Amino acid sequence: MSSATVSISAGRQPSPALRRFAWAVLLYFVAVILWGTLVRATGSGAGCGDHWPLCNGTVLQHSPRTATIIEFTHRLTSGISFFAILGLMIWTFLGTVKGHLARSMAVASLVFTLIEALLGALLVLLGLTAESRSPLRPWYLALHLSNTLLLLAALTLTAHMLSRREAYLRKSIRIVAPGVTLAGLFVFMVVGVTGSLAALGDTLFPATSLAQALSSDFSSKSAWLVRWRWTHPTIAFLASIFLVWIMVRALRRSDHWDNRGLSALVLALLALQYALGILDVLWLAPVWLQVVHLLGADTLWCALIVLTARVTLQPAAIRG
Repeated sequence: MSSATVSISAGRQPSPALRRFAWAVLLYFVAVILWGTLVRATGSGAGCGDHWPLCNGTVLQHSPRTATIIEFTHRLTSGISFFAILGLMIWTFLGTVKGHLARSMAVASLVFTLIEALLGALLVLLGLTAESRSPLRPWYLALHLSNTLLLLAALTLTAHMLSRREAYLRKSIRIVAPGVTLAGLFVFMVVGVTGSLAALGDTLFPATSLAQALSSDFSSKSAWLVRWRWTHPTIAFLASIFLVWIMVRALRRSDHWDNRGLSALVLALLALQYALGILDVLWLAPVWLQVVHLLGADTLWCALIVLTARVTLQPAAIRG
């Protein structure tokens, strides 16, 4: 490591406890996302009626239905995630030096969390839950998921920057190929959005057989959510082009950070996602498989965010 790198990276290191807490908050939020998928897939979004933040107008639920338990649990766990992320932001400011990039990422995490809460509230108050087929619902869902992915990325970057031993200060990094990187990540977000819309179509317009599902995709009588399901695998294929690019750059820069293991993990997760997607089609998207598929997608997204940060947020003293 060069002396220039040492001089621009020197400073108080975050405590191991803070780093572990940041990764724990990230894992917890992934669990909240998965439970939210269970809410949508089981049609439990209206389990608390049109009340928010109260459930059916009360705090305590007496003899609740299954849908109420699922929805109310999601609200409770989401509330806990807010306080966990707030605590993470405060601890990050107390445990890092001025200019630490984790501070910016922690603030972004809290902002996206507040937006997430607002979108969740409007989802209920506008009645865009359960079996609602409102034309507004798909667009609202796309907005909601986009914010969720940004929040997930911000939490991932917070934990990653807290875990770095160097190149974690604003003045200690240089940004490599930001345009291509942002474009690639945007395409991956579109993959996630189209996947959520495909899942919504499966929920609202379930097929009884594989033959019916395939014919519905190309029938002019089908709802547009069903006819547009093909966009998800198509855009996923296009996103793999960016993945190849980021892999090449990651391996070229393995002289500073050894990216081989993380690159292999990203490729393995991508292959797993393709396999789960095929099973989703063949088995007509059962609820448990939708949850597993989303878990794989969230894990892939987090791994890709870390790999992208390693490639694009390089130590300022490193050239090439």
